[in-house]
Amino acid sequence: MTRLEVARQRLRNLWLTDPKPGRPAGVVAWLGAVQAQDYAATKWAVGMRLQGAVDAGIEAAFTAGEVLRTHMLRPTWHFVTPADIRWLLAFTAPRVHAANAYMVRKLDLDEDTFRRSNDALVRALQGGHLCTRQELRQVLEEAGIAAGDGIRLSYLLMQAELEGIVVSGPRRGKQFTYALLEERVPPARHLDRQEALAELSRRYFTSRGPATVHDFARWSGLTVADARQGLEAVKDQLLVEAVDGQELWFPPPVTPEAPFATANAPVAWLLSGYDEYISSYQDRGAMVEPEVWAQLMTAGNALAYVILIDGQIVGSALRTLQKRAVTIETRLFLPLTEAQEQAVAVAAQRYGEFMGLPVALQWAHVGPEFVPPQGPQPASPS
Repeated sequence: MTRLEVARQRLRNLWLTDPKPGRPAGVVAWLGAVQAQDYAATKWAVGMRLQGAVDAGIEAAFTAGEVLRTHMLRPTWHFVTPADIRWLLAFTAPRVHAANAYMVRKLDLDEDTFRRSNDALVRALQGGHLCTRQELRQVLEEAGIAAGDGIRLSYLLMQAELEGIVVSGPRRGKQFTYALLEERVPPARHLDRQEALAELSRRYFTSRGPATVHDFARWSGLTVADARQGLEAVKDQLLVEAVDGQELWFPPPVTPEAPFATANAPVAWLLSGYDEYISSYQDRGAMVEPEVWAQLMTAGNALAYVILIDGQIVGSALRTLQKRAVTIETRLFLPLTEAQEQAVAVAAQRYGEFMGLPVALQWAHVGPEFVPPQGPQPASPS
């Protein structure tokens, strides 16, 4: 298996080459959890894996509680389904608590403070009440708990999320609200630790393979020993191949694989920098050349979105959302052919359709030996 074949299989298994029919919760369930600190970008990450999805549809699913947002796996937000949230929290919260321990001590937070904080949050939210972050800050201050406006409040709320006390509610305008998990999320199956480890391992390798056990450990926040144990539980459902001295595990193909892109008909994607294609692996060698990755790491906010052509990162993009249009400014690190330029334009147009807005595509380059784009500049071919 070549580096390019690894990238292409990942694209297929992550549902990027073949968007599926169905609801947003189906995408999130397939992936297990979807990194979601950038809410707008995460809606796009889910939507681009669904046929005909639009931003408003993903928002409606979030409002209805079909998709939830909370802290799990690593110390960051993730989208998760109601069916999975309880067992995933029970399984992954101890590792997140361990990762948070230094900051918890630094902020002078202890078990008694967390107990009083959680009690105050329950009293404020019970009965179906929804509160914003700032409203809960006031609740905590009135309960005699110093919350502040920033990081201390964040850790108090994260603790309640990890303990399964609070979870995302519908947005109020552009503000997020919190709800009681027991009131917002219907009862669901319970998994013991071994069952949860096997299930998380199965979700990861079937949706993100080919991948290594170290990739899985990084994504899940598990120890490498636990990741190996999880892989052992499901490896009879997977195939394995050695690539560059590493064992890559992946699911058997369900159907014969359709031909991928060709030089004359390349395929491009506009991905969030937090998309699961980017964030699911410790080793990103299959998707980007070292010199391109180095340019990405020095691009600052330009990493907000990534331009992918046939599984390879070729640049980044800045998205500016306006009331009547969206502007996408590319930063290309490699020269593109005319066919590749058109593929990028199609990807930008797809994003515009998702947002329900026309797209203005602007070209720029920050790498050496670049040949300026030729031909039409609009986001879709004329």
